[in-house]
Amino acid sequence: MDEVSTTLSGVRGRVVSRDGTEIAYERYGDGRPLVLVGGADGGGGRVLAGLLARRFSVVTYERRGARAVEREIEDLAAVLAAAGPGAAVHGTETGGVLALAGAAAGLPVGAVSVYEPEPLADGLLQAVHARVLVVDGGASPAATRHAARALTAALPRARHRTLTGQTHEPSPHVLAPVLEEFLDEPV
Repeated sequence: MDEVSTTLSGVRGRVVSRDGTEIAYERYGDGRPLVLVGGADGGGGRVLAGLLARRFSVVTYERRGARAVEREIEDLAAVLAAAGPGAAVHGTETGGVLALAGAAAGLPVGAVSVYEPEPLADGLLQAVHARVLVVDGGASPAATRHAARALTAALPRARHRTLTGQTHEPSPHVLAPVLEEFLDEPV
C-alpha cells in the first residue's frame, strides 16, 4: 500500500494488482475496514463513504470495468490487502456481483453486503461462506425484489432487507445505517 497524499476527502493511494495494473483508491475515516465496490460506472459512492467513515475505515477504488471479472477479482484482492485484515465489502449492482465472486474465490473478506446485484450462478453462491446481507429497494421493480430474495435463499449465510421507498439508486442516508447495523452484529 502506497499512500501518497492526504486530501480533505480522504487519503489517496495506489495498490498494484496481480497483473501489474495500478489501482487508485481513497480511504476515509478510521475504524474497522470496509471496502465499497461501485457499480459498472465505477463510482465508489463518496457520499456513502463519508457517512460510513464516522465508524469505519472506508476504502473506495476505481474499477477497471465489468468486462474483466477475473482481473477485477485480483484488483479487489489488492484493495482488500490495503484496507486491512478482515475487511468487510459492500457492493452495489455489478459491484455486488464482484463482492460475491471475490468471496466465492476465497478472498479474505469479512462480512459482505450487496445492493440489488445481478443474478449469479448457484454454484458460485454455494462457495460464499461469509455472512451476507442482500438489500433491495421497496420501490424497485418486482423482478429486482424477487431476484434479491432468491439470491438470499441461495446463499448459505445470508439474510435479506428491503429499504422502503428506495429504488435502484438508494439514498446513502437510508443505506448507511442499515450497513452499520449489519456490520456491528456479533459474528
